[in-house]
Amino acid sequence: MDLNAVSEKRLLQLNELDEFHMEAYENARLYKERTKKWHDMHILRLKLFPRKLRTRWLGPYTVTKVLQYGAIKVGHETKGTLIVNGQRLKHYWGGDFSKKKSTVQLGTPE
Repeated sequence: MDLNAVSEKRLLQLNELDEFHMEAYENARLYKERTKKWHDMHILRLKLFPRKLRTRWLGPYTVTKVLQYGAIKVGHETKGTLIVNGQRLKHYWGGDFSKKKSTVQLGTPE
């Protein structure tokens, strides 16, 4: 076994590996640049449709039914009803929007 030849071969392999790493790094950088350019172009398009990303259920809703697994059916006079995740609901603290007070207790049905 020739130690000089083996060490030189190993150095060549390490240099090739380093070149592969640099090429992969450069390809990743180019891919990120192209992806960012594409994403920014589509963000500009979304400004043409401002209602597309607007939430559907702003305003005070009334809880009409508590369903299984934390789902809650809420209703609105003009917007209709929606079934939403109960964890996403927030208390409405702005003024008295209905004459009657109601409480809803979440938990397991008895």
